[in-house]
Amino acid sequence: MIDIESTVFDAVAKTFTAAYPKGSRYGEEVDTPVSFPCITLIESDNYTYEKSLTDEMREHHANLMYTLNIYSNKTSGAKQECKAILVLLDEKMQSLGFVRTMKAQTKNQDSKIYRITARYRAVVSDDYRIYRR
Repeated sequence: MIDIESTVFDAVAKTFTAAYPKGSRYGEEVDTPVSFPCITLIESDNYTYEKSLTDEMREHHANLMYTLNIYSNKTSGAKQECKAILVLLDEKMQSLGFVRTMKAQTKNQDSKIYRITARYRAVVSDDYRIYRR
């Protein structure tokens, strides 16, 4: 299996932290973050790109999907804060070679927290080169 999750997370978290040093970031699901603003970046899917399998079933490429959640608990301006963070992180994900396939407001468990979800896809090679689909 081709695994670049920590590399992708670290790059996105570094970009987020530079702009929001008091924010929190996680590589797993959270419904009620400890501090805000908050992001989660999760590898939601990682499966073999079958067209590049060898006869010995060796994987040379994998299809990846990442889910980015952005949370804000501001009483005024939460939506704007989430959108500003999305612009920043969307640019980072695209610079890494990912394509955004979805962006939507997501109902959160705690209704006082505003949340935006975005999904990204790419194909990665066994030498960790990322290709847009």
